Amino acid sequence: MTLQEGARRGVPTRVGGATRALRTKFLDGVDTFGEMVLLGLGALRFMVVDIVRRRFSWREFFDQAWFMTRVAFLPTVLVAIPFGIIIAIQVGAVAQQIGAVSFTGAVNGIGILRQAAPLVTSLLMAGAVGSAICAQLGAQTVREEVDAMKVMGLNPVQRIVAPRIAAAMAVGFLLNIVVAATAMLTGYVINVGGGHVSSGAYLASFISFAQPTDLVLAEGKAVIFGFLATVIAAHKGLNAKGGPKGVADAVNQCVVIAVIVLAVVNVAITQGYSMLVPARIA
Repeated sequence: MTLQEGARRGVPTRVGGATRALRTKFLDGVDTFGEMVLLGLGALRFMVVDIVRRRFSWREFFDQAWFMTRVAFLPTVLVAIPFGIIIAIQVGAVAQQIGAVSFTGAVNGIGILRQAAPLVTSLLMAGAVGSAICAQLGAQTVREEVDAMKVMGLNPVQRIVAPRIAAAMAVGFLLNIVVAATAMLTGYVINVGGGHVSSGAYLASFISFAQPTDLVLAEGKAVIFGFLATVIAAHKGLNAKGGPKGVADAVNQCVVIAVIVLAVVNVAITQGYSMLVPARIA
């Protein structure tokens, strides 16, 4: 066999190997997605049933909520301030060019309320809270503490996942308020304090165009993002293998997947809101 014949025969082999690898990755992704869906639905079921039957672990809920608040509060504020500054500067510059300075309050406020605040909340929930949850559960998994719970007849989803999901949803709800208030106050200070627009015109434009549904949208996004980030983190943590390196790999995968999923869900929710809720005309 000549070298040319060997090369020609090797091409289909490499293509077939790449195709099989892609097919395997795709099927693994489908399996992972299905497992996450089942985990999320199971945790929600346990959460609702335990609350109704007064068996919910409120102590674990409050412990996790306080832990998540300590982990995410300061980074949330530190990220919200520059977010508000960037939006205020960019919007103010464009508004001055087109002579629409009086509408900067509406653009800043609604943009922050609908998009910026939930986006910052999602990034912090995925990066800070999600990674911490994944590391906790991953460490318990590799130390076989989760297996010990199963041997004792305890359901890990009910005992450790459901309270964390409930806590993340509550913390996400509250963090979104902090982000929105901080970023909107920052934008107000930049635009009004810089003399670009009067305080009355800034607030009047925001009040004229803002809707109560904007706040409902933002808070709904925050709750959904908290739920999704925790489900992804819990799944990766409970399936960590290989000791400390496996936990580190699980945390890395958790953050990457959560950021991508939350970005896609954010686009879908925003598009649905734009289609179903008509814009307010001042």
